[in-house]
Amino acid sequence: MADRERHPMEAAKVLIPEKGPTATQALTVAIMFPLGGLLLTLAGLTLTGSVIGLVFLAPVFLLFSPVLVPAALLMALAVAGFLASGAFGLTGLSSLGYTLKQAKGVVQRGPEQIDYGKRRMAEAAGQMGQKTKDVGQAVQSRAEEAKRT
Repeated sequence: MADRERHPMEAAKVLIPEKGPTATQALTVAIMFPLGGLLLTLAGLTLTGSVIGLVFLAPVFLLFSPVLVPAALLMALAVAGFLASGAFGLTGLSSLGYTLKQAKGVVQRGPEQIDYGKRRMAEAAGQMGQKTKDVGQAVQSRAEEAKRT
């Protein structure tokens, strides 16, 4: 019972490391803390500027919306088309590269792979034949039991 009833400071000592931070860790914190604060300040200023700009430009967007909405849709579709074509092109090139790499690999070590594949197929066929035989025997024994009853 005495083990469980420790002083709260002893429990806190377990959480605090005995060694202090290294010089590298201290330097990292000293450099990154102000940099993080600066970036956070810039993010806040950007958000404030965006909100102010939206407040002032909302009436202009409402006035020109019959022109802006179709133009924005057209631009969005054009950008999506260019991105999709780029993605399809990269996918095609990577597929061709993969196919060529595999073709070169098969030519270099083809006979061993073909023999290995044949052995695996023969093993799989043997296993499936054994399973089929076992299932057939089980069905036959159940049918015979059903006839007896």
